[in-house]
Amino acid sequence: MKTRRRSPSRSKNSGLTTFVRVARFSALAAMALGLASCAIAPSSSSRYPAKGDARPHDGVATAHRLPIHGVDISKWQGDVDWASLRQAGTKFAFIKATEGGDHIDSKFHENWQAARRAGVPRGAYHFVYWCRPAHEQAAWFKRNVPADPDALPPVLDVEWNGQSVNCPKKVPREQALAMIDVMLREMEAHTGKRPIIYTDITFHKEILEGEFNDHPYWIRSTAAEPHVRYNNRRWTFWQFTTTGRVPGVKGDVDRNAFYGTDNQWRMFVASACDPRDHSRLKPQGICQDMDAIQTASIDE
Repeated sequence: MKTRRRSPSRSKNSGLTTFVRVARFSALAAMALGLASCAIAPSSSSRYPAKGDARPHDGVATAHRLPIHGVDISKWQGDVDWASLRQAGTKFAFIKATEGGDHIDSKFHENWQAARRAGVPRGAYHFVYWCRPAHEQAAWFKRNVPADPDALPPVLDVEWNGQSVNCPKKVPREQALAMIDVMLREMEAHTGKRPIIYTDITFHKEILEGEFNDHPYWIRSTAAEPHVRYNNRRWTFWQFTTTGRVPGVKGDVDRNAFYGTDNQWRMFVASACDPRDHSRLKPQGICQDMDAIQTASIDE
C-alpha cells in the first residue's frame, strides 16, 4: 500500500489544528472533573458537612435532607470519639448491647457511658438469635442493659442470621412472631418504654408485614427509599447506608435518619413515642407526657 506524503504547509496546519483540538478537549475534561467534584463534595448548606459516605447511592438521596441524623454502633467500630461524633451533628446513637442469651457486645458498657457523657441520646439494641428461647434472650437483655430513664427506647433487631455458623436457619412465621412478642413485652416491662423494631427488607416481607403496628419501626434500605422496598410500612427511623463516614469513627459506620422535624424529634425523646401515635397510645399508658408547646405542633 502506498503512503501519500503531505505538503509541508498542510502538515503544519494539521499540527496546529490538532493542538487546538487537544487544548479544547483538556479544558472540557477539566471542567467535567470540576463539576463532578462539586457533585460529590458536601454542600456548604448541608446540615452535616463533616459527614459522608464511602459508597453513596442516588436512591437514598432524600435521607440527606432529613434534619435528624444518627448512627448505630457496635464493637466493630472500635474506639469511638463520642465528643467528635456529637460535634459532627449526631443526634442519636443505637448501641449494640446483647445477642441471643449469652453474648454481650464487648464495647457496650464503654459506649453506653461515653455516649451519655458526650450528651448523645442513646438506646440499646438486642440482636435476636433464632436458636435460643425468647424468654432466655429477654432475661439476658434485662440482666445486662440498665433501665436508664434517660435512654431512648430499646431496639429489638430482627433479621435472619444466614451467615451464622451455629444458627443459620429460619423458623416458621408463627414461631418468629411469638418469639418477637415475648421479647418486645419483656423489654418494655424492663425499660418502661415501647421498643423499636429494627428489620431488613427480606425479614419484613416474610414475617412482619401487617404486624406490631403500635411499635416504631427502624428499617434498612440502602439503595431505595423505604416505600419502594417495604409494603405499607410506616417507619420512624431509616438506616440508609452501611458505609457512612462520620468524625469520631474510623472506617464504615451505619448512618440513620429520623422521619420528622426537629420539633417532632424533641417530642419523640420526651415521650418515648412516635409523635404520630401519641394521642392514640397515651391513654394506654405507653407514651410519656409532653408539654403543650410540643403537642401543639405535633403534625408539623
